[in-house]
Amino acid sequence: MSISQGGEAAATAGTARVRAVLAVKPRWGERAVLGSLVLCALLSVATTVAIVVALLEPTIAFFRHVSPIEFLTTTEWSPLFSDPEFGVLPLLSATLVLTAIALCVALPFGLGSAIYLSEYASPRTRGLVKPTLEVLAGIPTVVFGFFALTFLTPLLQDVWFLPGDPPGVFNALSAGLVMGVMIIPTVASLAEDAMAAVPHDMRAGSFALGATKLSTTVRVVVPAALSGIVAAFILGVSRAIGETMIVTIASGGTPNLSFDPAEAMQTMTAFIAAAGIGDQPTGSVGYQTIFAVGTTLFAITFLMNMLSVRIVRRYREVYE
Repeated sequence: MSISQGGEAAATAGTARVRAVLAVKPRWGERAVLGSLVLCALLSVATTVAIVVALLEPTIAFFRHVSPIEFLTTTEWSPLFSDPEFGVLPLLSATLVLTAIALCVALPFGLGSAIYLSEYASPRTRGLVKPTLEVLAGIPTVVFGFFALTFLTPLLQDVWFLPGDPPGVFNALSAGLVMGVMIIPTVASLAEDAMAAVPHDMRAGSFALGATKLSTTVRVVVPAALSGIVAAFILGVSRAIGETMIVTIASGGTPNLSFDPAEAMQTMTAFIAAAGIGDQPTGSVGYQTIFAVGTTLFAITFLMNMLSVRIVRRYREVYE
């Protein structure tokens, strides 16, 4: 028998063995594991659906009393007063202002940390720095809130040099800065994982062409890991939008349609936290505002996630 015939016979025998293995029915243990995994996936989907259902019914009842146009376009928010106003724009603007401040801190420092850990740090340094950085993610947000209120705000008042009055006791600036520090580990960890997944052959090819370490990092590694970096950024945005305790403690509880970070503001999450522990009767319009604001926040987060999925799919690189 020739070598080619022997190779064909071996390939045929190997294919037959693979088919035989695939034809074997899974054991009961494997079926149990598969069933538990499917159950976990279904539980996640069911939880999301249950949240949507729980939000929709009171939200629909709220919009029977308040016009959606009034809710989304007017600039006064005082739903719990005797003469209520239901314009959500002050809460929305405060949420966007604090998120923008947080991202100005988290994105550059998070990406810089990821680049250092992935491309410049030695394995020993990475093993020490990365767990230390991720400790920030485990600190309770209420601690960050009191840190912003009792340390950062007085510090900003002492060193303030910009035009206008210094920040008050409650202000968006200190809350946004501390919130940015809080989400640095999220951005850094995910971005570093994305850059670490880039094959080393791409780096070696860049070095072989005479590129420097910095040029290789900026022009090869970062573009190759762009989808993961963008996903890390958008996850950081989502977490900043949904943060509650920091903004409740440090930013204040006054709805204020302003883009001055030195002023007190109330975000959507802060209003939900404050109104949720109030004495509004169940079924009243004031009570239903909690669900209307929650639905708005859910819709914003959902759109952010959809945008993240589209960007990741568009710029995704697959390496073998």
